[in-house]
Amino acid sequence: MKKLLMTGGGTAGHCIPNLALIPSLEDMGFMISYMGSYRGIERKLVNEEKVPYYGISSGKLRRYFDLKNFSDPFRVIKGYAEAHKIIKELKPDIVFSKGGFVSVPVVWAAHSLHIPVVIHESDMTPGLANKLCYDAAARVCCSFRRTVDMVPKGKGVFTGTPIRKSLLNGDRLKARSFVGIRREDELPCLMVIGGSLGAQSVNDEVRHLLPKLLKKYNVIHLCGKGKLDHTLHRTHGYVQYDYIQDELPDLFALSDLVISRAGSNAIFELLALKKPNILIPLPQGSSRGDQILNAKAFEKAGYSYLLPQEKMDDDSLLSALDYVNEHRFEYIDAMERAPESGAVENICRIIEENALF
Repeated sequence: MKKLLMTGGGTAGHCIPNLALIPSLEDMGFMISYMGSYRGIERKLVNEEKVPYYGISSGKLRRYFDLKNFSDPFRVIKGYAEAHKIIKELKPDIVFSKGGFVSVPVVWAAHSLHIPVVIHESDMTPGLANKLCYDAAARVCCSFRRTVDMVPKGKGVFTGTPIRKSLLNGDRLKARSFVGIRREDELPCLMVIGGSLGAQSVNDEVRHLLPKLLKKYNVIHLCGKGKLDHTLHRTHGYVQYDYIQDELPDLFALSDLVISRAGSNAIFELLALKKPNILIPLPQGSSRGDQILNAKAFEKAGYSYLLPQEKMDDDSLLSALDYVNEHRFEYIDAMERAPESGAVENICRIIEENALF
């Protein structure tokens, strides 16, 4: 049987695309295992999929001064040794890496054992972990066409970002029952997503605007763990959750408009679902600026409305919602014509083409 080792972690964004590939890869005859950090979020997500998981030591790759920068290189070296030993025992035909700091020792351990590696870059500009793995990679799958020109010549290939098929099978009626929204006037539904950790500035602005928003929309608010506002639990037309997993496809099916951060997974999910959206990317000071570039690319393509966080206030957010709602069919039409589709099939084909068997 063909063997594939997956790696990637540190955030859900470095793991979920891997999970989106697993059903198709299993159908192709791959026996899959996963390597990540001892206690990272990827461990929980992979265990839920019943995929064998191997933990290794890992250290974060930082671009800023931190005392841990002196100790983490030793964790990476330990992780490399652990990965090398496990890979030697597993004997995979290929390694697929989604990035994140834990992937670096795994990729280089595989390379030292002459096992081909395929990596995937979600953002417009490559992240540091993936950059460190370029020399060891046979191919670099890219979510954006422009990114192909930023990776070593001959290695980059445009694939898009893999999306979980379960997201495409949501049930609008089940969602209405789940959230308990009963509005006689059938107002459109607005979903607000701040990411797995939430987005406090967006949360605060949406809650401040609720009296005005609820005149035009039902509101589903995914606010992040520990960020529920219990004073709003009985607000008619508004429901909030700190985290949703199984019911997420149904909530997407119910939603007519979405406010979201601009992480690569999130925006490609919105694209696949054809959901008119407003993107409020993490500002430059809070990230390396990848979300800003992602959002600008989607705005230019006609898929999204970009609202920079520093320009977000009552007037700008209400104006953005009015605009997107009025032009929602134009956004849907642009997304229906998008070339960024078929990512699962594209990546699975590249994995198969580069495996040892």
